[in-house]
Amino acid sequence: MASAGPSSSQRKQCTDCASIARRLPRNAGRALIWIYRHSLSLLVGYNCRHLPTCSVYGDEAIERFGLWGGGWMTLARLLRCHPWGTSGIDNVPLTAPPEARWYLPWRYGRWRGVNPS
Repeated sequence: MASAGPSSSQRKQCTDCASIARRLPRNAGRALIWIYRHSLSLLVGYNCRHLPTCSVYGDEAIERFGLWGGGWMTLARLLRCHPWGTSGIDNVPLTAPPEARWYLPWRYGRWRGVNPS
C-alpha cells in the first residue's frame, strides 16, 4: 500500500536541507573572511582604524544580513577605512537601513561617518 505523503521525519529533513541551502552563500562569505583572518591578516598586521576590526565587522554583517546586504555593508566599511577616512567605534547596525532594498544594494552601506552619536 502506498503512503499518502512523506512522514513527519522526512518533512523535517527537507526543512533542514532547505535551511542549510539558504545559509550556504552566507557561510561561504564568512568562510572567506575566516581564511583572510588566518592567512593574509597575519602578514599585513593590525592596521584597522575602527573597532571592531573590518574583518569582525564583515563577519557580523554577513551573519546578520546575509551575503548580499552584509557584503555591501562590508564594502562600505572597507572603503571608509583608509588614512583620510573615518576612525573610531563603528558597530554593525542592529537592523537594515529603512531605505535598503535588494535591488538598491548600495543603500545597505554607511558610506560616510561612523555610528550616530
